[in-house]
Amino acid sequence: MNIVLLSGGSGKRLWPLSNDIRSKQFIKIFKNEDGTYESMVQRVYRQIKKADANATVTIATSKTQVSAIHNQLGENVGISVEPCRRDTFPAIALATSYLVDVQGIDPEESVIVCPVDPYVEDDYFEALKRLSDQAEKGEANLVLIGMEPTYPSEKYGYIIPENSEKTAKVVTFKEKPTTEAAKEYIKQGALWNGGVFAYKLKYMLNKAHELIDFTDYQDLFTKYETLTKISFDYAVVEKESHIQVMRFAGQWKDLGTWNTLTEAMGECNVGDTMMNEKCENVHIINELGIPVLAMGLHDVVISASPEGILVSDKEQSSYIKPFVDKIDQQIMFAEKSWGSFRVLDVEEESLTIKVTLNAGHSMNYHSHKYRDEVWVVISGSGLTIVDGMEQKVRTGDVITMQAGCRHTIKAETELKLVEVQLGRGISVHDKQKFPLE
Repeated sequence: MNIVLLSGGSGKRLWPLSNDIRSKQFIKIFKNEDGTYESMVQRVYRQIKKADANATVTIATSKTQVSAIHNQLGENVGISVEPCRRDTFPAIALATSYLVDVQGIDPEESVIVCPVDPYVEDDYFEALKRLSDQAEKGEANLVLIGMEPTYPSEKYGYIIPENSEKTAKVVTFKEKPTTEAAKEYIKQGALWNGGVFAYKLKYMLNKAHELIDFTDYQDLFTKYETLTKISFDYAVVEKESHIQVMRFAGQWKDLGTWNTLTEAMGECNVGDTMMNEKCENVHIINELGIPVLAMGLHDVVISASPEGILVSDKEQSSYIKPFVDKIDQQIMFAEKSWGSFRVLDVEEESLTIKVTLNAGHSMNYHSHKYRDEVWVVISGSGLTIVDGMEQKVRTGDVITMQAGCRHTIKAETELKLVEVQLGRGISVHDKQKFPLE
């Protein structure tokens, strides 16, 4: 299978665990048999590889998510990087061109496109294999998966098939309806549109060339920011007459809100949490190094992270976004390809950060124009390079760097340090990278 996973959005409805860098698909809340936790993207990637060990997986995403993807999935996963956000049609066009021009996949082969964050079981990926096989037949230019609706939802668009066969021609699409309209659609045999579809690569390349003036992947990447923002549904699906839909009756959940996310969690507590016996239907997720205690609560979600603390009735948690949109603050936690960082303290002319470097990884060799930095190694061992001079470091060592000097640190073991940034106008943009000689 060739699979493109669409990984976009900041998932503000799952604040405070999500932010502009750490989208909902990177939150580790699903417990494995060994007691560790995995995220949505890790879970889906694992399930794909279980269904097809040779599957080619490409993640279409923004620049801000690349480090988190490498951190959670390793360096070998394919990534089609969007230079900026331009909605789903440009993203899919770029990913298709990436598969053909960069990965060298035959344009006659089919590819499956689906969201990165559904909560599904293994039968979903068996359905994806059948979807790919159906696209290979060439009976239709697009083949969709339609989810058998379990209730008249207002959250999804609907697909109206020609008949009740397992695979049928699509008659029409309906936008997100009212509950009453949804009931009528379901009587007609309508299916939820989960945004899962397959096509032959050459079909999408031709569509992309029809709507965008470009020569190859590199040319499309270069002019990406000039492209019109338009969804795949509007640009392609609603104008295509040769479309089929395959029915899927297995479990499929869109974990876009705290209410739906907690339904899929295997346990009520994640992190240092406690609740008394009077609590009912309460979920607590705590990423802070302090305990959270709940008593006598009903139908409540509590989430604590460096970004903030949420205490909400589960039903009301769906309406969080307008409030989160008003919050403007420093990103407090992020996963990078080399490890992670957490902001500990923010002052007018200083920023204090706890940095964790994974063993064998290093930061970029870089400098800052407007700030000095101090590193205090609190655990582990490694090697610093400051203006070309190498020095072994271990727990207790202090390294000072003035503005303008080039520096990096390499971790021999897992290495933790406290970084203090000192200066006026501290900014993530005050960074110049250099090749390490």
